[in-house]
Amino acid sequence: MFAQLRSKKQIAFMPFVPAGYPDLETTGKLLPALESAGASIIEVGIPFSDPIADGPVIQEAFTRALEKKLKLAEVFATVKKVRSSVSIPLVAMVSVSVAFRYGIERFAATLKESGFDGLILPDLPPPEAASISAHIRAAGLDTILLVAPTTSKDRRAEIARLSSGFIYYLSVAGITGERNQLPVELADGVKSMKSLTDRPVCVGFGVSTPQHLKQLAGVADGAIVGSAVVRRMKEKAHDGADAIVAAVSTYCRDLLSLVR
Repeated sequence: MFAQLRSKKQIAFMPFVPAGYPDLETTGKLLPALESAGASIIEVGIPFSDPIADGPVIQEAFTRALEKKLKLAEVFATVKKVRSSVSIPLVAMVSVSVAFRYGIERFAATLKESGFDGLILPDLPPPEAASISAHIRAAGLDTILLVAPTTSKDRRAEIARLSSGFIYYLSVAGITGERNQLPVELADGVKSMKSLTDRPVCVGFGVSTPQHLKQLAGVADGAIVGSAVVRRMKEKAHDGADAIVAAVSTYCRDLLSLVR
């Protein structure tokens, strides 16, 4: 996908969907709809009760999903059911503690069987990431690790070595959430990261407007949009799955208006 977009001089657009919020029907309908709305890759967040870096919007969505006793098996089954309707890559995002409790090898194998292509473990740092990443890749999934603006050069190089899919570059040191402006030093940070690796570098945390995507185009390989998508889901949460899909699809098309 990154190679195809690079040949067109386009940035990858990666929306984030919290699995099971407000229900699994919405999750199932959103995945193919997001592809139709221009998504290049979709990040599916698996709810966790004690998120590491998620801001209040995503935390609330996870809490609402868990209140309904969401089970991992239901997430896997929902994605597997609709996977044939989605041709773009799907990556899962989950705390390493969830994967560890399930069993890393079993978890990775089940993700692959369900139709996922990659796995983001936001709270898995090196050197612990080395052995776990090997198990994930052995299952046929790509590994995706996070880099913060404050991450040292040596640590960035190690993270890049362990990342086979892309590198998730945080625009800011902090938590997720919409922001009016992206940091002015972001371009230099991404450039520095790209000098260490040939892996794609995608930027997340705070990306929420068409202007942000335009700012990132030509700098990063991808733009990850989470809280802004989830907020629009929340605004239509009581109107049913179709209303949520319509609102999010419209927002995604608007986001891409300056770069596609």
